Amino acid sequence: MYRFEVHQVKKPLEGEVQISGAKNAVLAVMAAALLADGVSEITNVPHLKDMKTMSDVLRVIGCRISGEAHQLKIDTRGADHLEAPYELVKTMRASFYVLGPLVARFGRCRVSLPGGCAWGPRPVDLHLKGLEALGAKINLTRGYVEATCEGRLPGGTFHFPISSVGATVNVLMAATLAKGTSVLQNAALEPEIDNLVDYLVSMGAKIQGRGTRTLTVQGVESLRPGKGFTIPDRIEAGTYLCAAAITRGRVKVTKVIPDHIASTLDAFRDMGCKVSVGADWAEVDARNVELKPITIQTLPFPGYPTDMQAPLMATLVSIPGNSVIQDTVYNDRFKHVAELQRLGADIQVNGNTATIKGGSKLEGTEIMGSDLRATAGLVLAAFIAEGESTVSRVYHLDRGYEDFENKMAKIGATVIRHSDDEEDDSF
Repeated sequence: MYRFEVHQVKKPLEGEVQISGAKNAVLAVMAAALLADGVSEITNVPHLKDMKTMSDVLRVIGCRISGEAHQLKIDTRGADHLEAPYELVKTMRASFYVLGPLVARFGRCRVSLPGGCAWGPRPVDLHLKGLEALGAKINLTRGYVEATCEGRLPGGTFHFPISSVGATVNVLMAATLAKGTSVLQNAALEPEIDNLVDYLVSMGAKIQGRGTRTLTVQGVESLRPGKGFTIPDRIEAGTYLCAAAITRGRVKVTKVIPDHIASTLDAFRDMGCKVSVGADWAEVDARNVELKPITIQTLPFPGYPTDMQAPLMATLVSIPGNSVIQDTVYNDRFKHVAELQRLGADIQVNGNTATIKGGSKLEGTEIMGSDLRATAGLVLAAFIAEGESTVSRVYHLDRGYEDFENKMAKIGATVIRHSDDEEDDSF
């Protein structure tokens, strides 16, 4: 198991960071490869633990996975074991994405109920209800979902009662191979959905409504292997920009899509940071400015992302005055608060709202990551804590940040990885 030794920064962080492909986007595309028989290719793939986990899931199903230099090839010609086991799915919720493609293409599958980040219940009922609306028969038994249909799915209309990226992904993929026309209403607007739509269209899917709340899918009899490019990771970009704000430095992120991080950039502007944007880059400059507290709500895209809540909270700890974060997406995503308090942060939580009294002196100590984004937020806070901090359970962070400590080193931070044992992180 890995841990980080994080040193207090001696001067504001400055520099440029190239952003990797979005792990949430590529996980959906990896699952979508199951919809066709043959070899699919994905580029701009980040080297992350979640990619290895999804590769392992696909291998169990019978796929062959190969990859190098941020490229993946998925050969589905041997896919005949239509089950995703608990020991893999429990470690990453996105493994559940194989459900829709498998039942749509093969007419049956058995997939374990998922695990993932250790915060709050995130039920998969919308995935199942959406697939039922398309004509799948769903049976829950002994912790597994068994999905079946006779021949091809008939297709249908489904209205998502709340915006759900994961459910939109699963139901959309299944709809591509349905007999008739399917209409998905109140579909998620996140950029990762657009990335999936583009990939499915490259496979021959007929989808209308990209970038809107209503996706209309004309099912086809079969799809061909696809080629897809993974969009840049908007949450990774926001995290490195937080490193600029919390240390009163200047950081430029490159190979990004600025529209995807618009709400994040707006929050930096509200704090008083100088924000510059180009065609494929964005920069936050917090030098020589007095940052001010803000009040913000997390919302589905295009609102402020819940995945940026923990890095933002760490940043607000550094700003004198009272800031407020209300997480309207998840009610209990505040497990990092106790660890920030160990560093000396003054934070009060009431329901889904955290009040941060910024400006307290932080002191380095031992802290523990509880989920992917929380761990990143703790590292940011450790940058402004006196002395050194030890952040344990960084396997959470490894699920979503490629080459984290080296990228931080490029902008002047000292994050040293220590290993207690050997881990195989190859695809």
